[in-house]
Amino acid sequence: MTTLLLIRHGENEFVKDGRLAGRLPDVHLNRRGLAQAEALAKSLRDVPIKAIYSSPLERAVETATPIAESLGIEITIRVGLLETDCGDWEGKTLKGLRRRKLWPTVQNSPSLMRFPNGESFPECQTRIVSEIERIRQQHKPKDIVACVYHSDPIKLTVAFYLGMPLDNFQRLVISTATITVLQITDTGGNLLQINQQAIPEHFRLTSEKRKGMGGNHGNQHP
Repeated sequence: MTTLLLIRHGENEFVKDGRLAGRLPDVHLNRRGLAQAEALAKSLRDVPIKAIYSSPLERAVETATPIAESLGIEITIRVGLLETDCGDWEGKTLKGLRRRKLWPTVQNSPSLMRFPNGESFPECQTRIVSEIERIRQQHKPKDIVACVYHSDPIKLTVAFYLGMPLDNFQRLVISTATITVLQITDTGGNLLQINQQAIPEHFRLTSEKRKGMGGNHGNQHP
């Protein structure tokens, strides 16, 4: 089964200020977010990651960059990993959005929710899962791959592979710069960890083991 490390991007000013960034351009990691990205890279430097995929949005790419540099792997941009299209809600404060009539639907019945001039949650889940499946099909069963993207899409990914009703996906929590580990087969998924700041020890390889593999650490699984 392919192991996917689902990584949420680091903190940015929209997250810090409680605003919905959506797909707005030029949303960059702030100082804390950059430090979080470096910490992720340190945590993952001994993990035999085969490939790194990222949403094209800057905050995701900036989170993936130190990980890629640490491992000597190029980042592959995947448009299918984009954040939910929040339409007219992009850039708005969460405080203001909570006063809108649609807010209870977002939280309690998201399967019925479509963002004004944007995407519905079922559409977002279908898009994300289709992209994850395309990525999975490109790799061998024992490969470990990293996907750097966004909170709700990661939650929707986990919900799908665990067979959770979409209306329950908001019960999951995905914080900035966290790792969620999901193993996927043709018949479903196993959740090994969720919303953690570091990778489990058994996924790591010591430097001596990596040397013994001749530098080709992509096809091995600890």
